[in-house]
Amino acid sequence: MKVKDRLIVALDVPGATEARQIVQAIGEAAATYKIGKQLFTAEGPQVVRDLVASGRKVFLDLKYHDIPNTVAGAVRSAAELGVSMLTVHASGGSKMLKTATEAASQSPSKPMVLAVTVLTSLSDSDLQELGIAGNVLSQVLRLGALARAAGCGGLVASAQEARELRKALGEEFAIVTPGVRSAGAAAGDQARVVTPKEAIAAGATYLVVGRPILEAPDPAKAAQQIADEIAAACQQEATG
Repeated sequence: MKVKDRLIVALDVPGATEARQIVQAIGEAAATYKIGKQLFTAEGPQVVRDLVASGRKVFLDLKYHDIPNTVAGAVRSAAELGVSMLTVHASGGSKMLKTATEAASQSPSKPMVLAVTVLTSLSDSDLQELGIAGNVLSQVLRLGALARAAGCGGLVASAQEARELRKALGEEFAIVTPGVRSAGAAAGDQARVVTPKEAIAAGATYLVVGRPILEAPDPAKAAQQIADEIAAACQQEATG
């Protein structure tokens, strides 16, 4: 896998104008862009169509969580837009996950369905507040096994859980890791953050990076720095 295919830039911006500026500034340093609730709510599906038409890949991160029939319909609509990846909440249960993966597999574009386990903004104490027994790791492993059994192509999880996920779920399951920051960068509101090197070493397949690139004085330079860190980590892994 090419380095630029492993970096996903999160377009967490208020509108299409800002998104286009970021994509243009980054250039060839990244090929895949995450569109989440903020941008999609502001601009609708056209922003997805525009990115796909430009030759970029889109990771549609709307975290579908509803009754199975509703989620299946949403997945079919996302597939028609040409997205490469999309997210559903693993906590929606096995029936919902299965209908989502079936809808994706039956579409011409066959996007990868990624299950969100535990949001990277949540800590052990947050789970206790929600009435969930156990810690973050145990919940991630529980939901990860559920998602794999339902046919999902991968998970969204912190790299801090990736190593244990790899042991439990195998090498073929994709792990998409948010909360990635270069060494020394601010964590923001993420409770569980890692560097690109740590994420790759833990077994992450794709790394999602937002604010460190979007808020940088030079987004292209920031994206290239992340890409270089990924490349170095991959080289180190390959050489042992």
